[in-house]
Amino acid sequence: MKTTTPILAAPSGSRNQRLLTQVALVLAGTMVLTLAAKVTVPMWPVQVSLQTLAVFLVGATLGLRLGAATVLVYLAEGAAGLPVFQGTPTQGLGLAYMVGPTGGYLVGFVVMAALAGWAADRGWGRSPLRMGAAMLTGEVVMLALGATWLGVLFGAERAIALGVGPFLLGDLVKLVMAVWIVWGLSGVLRRD
Repeated sequence: MKTTTPILAAPSGSRNQRLLTQVALVLAGTMVLTLAAKVTVPMWPVQVSLQTLAVFLVGATLGLRLGAATVLVYLAEGAAGLPVFQGTPTQGLGLAYMVGPTGGYLVGFVVMAALAGWAADRGWGRSPLRMGAAMLTGEVVMLALGATWLGVLFGAERAIALGVGPFLLGDLVKLVMAVWIVWGLSGVLRRD
């Protein structure tokens, strides 16, 4: 299948210029992920952040490699103790936070970004159904990883009840928003 460049592709130029641009895009992406983690929408029974929306957008705009790399760098920032995750105080909790209840979801973010990026690399941003299918697959994998880890910590029944159900509606809304944004950006930025 034909591949295309992601929406925010590194410009042509020398190898050093491309590398510098890629590093800047990754760091900007980690800032977006951090800000999205700190923005919460009150819902019942849990507060929902904008993090999954940001993960989808990072993957779809940067492509498979840079999108996944951005989430991995974000996780490394959190592991190093930076307060990048939802609910972390001024000084982050590092690895202790990552092996807690959200650990499986954090690993799932890498898969979500990679699948959205893979789809974008193939030009699926121009097709809301294809991009939506890729993002939905990433969402399902992320929820499965999150629920699996919660099951290890608290048992399977509580994992499904507390770790999947409360997030379905909010995550579906964010998925639709992400597809719509990517589709719009693809149309505006890629008039060829």
